[in-house]
Amino acid sequence: MNQPPELAETMDDGPSGSIRREIARLEDRIEALAQSIERCRKYSLAAKSAIAAGVIWLALALTGVVTINPTGLFASLSAMIGGVVLLGSNATTWTQTEADLHATETERAELIGRIGLRLVGETTPTIH
Repeated sequence: MNQPPELAETMDDGPSGSIRREIARLEDRIEALAQSIERCRKYSLAAKSAIAAGVIWLALALTGVVTINPTGLFASLSAMIGGVVLLGSNATTWTQTEADLHATETERAELIGRIGLRLVGETTPTIH
């Protein structure tokens, strides 16, 4: 989060400055976790594609459309097994990352709730 130095200084003044820095840190973490979830989605798609390719080749070989040879059979079985392993491993990572994301978002919301925010147009009491 790049801010002009004068804005960063005013945001960090007072007790809410550390809260604002913590919120900024949490927002960076949320962004990193969201990118990690996107990678998990891509791995999941690749794993499902590998499983489908292995199943399709095996079905074609069993119906006689493709001749059965040891290399093709081994590649088909490897794709299916590898896809299942990748899908299972990725699912666990995805679940843990989503849990971390929700916990971080909750923590950020709590910190935002502790800052005394004003509504736009709300008048501030003038103390003379």
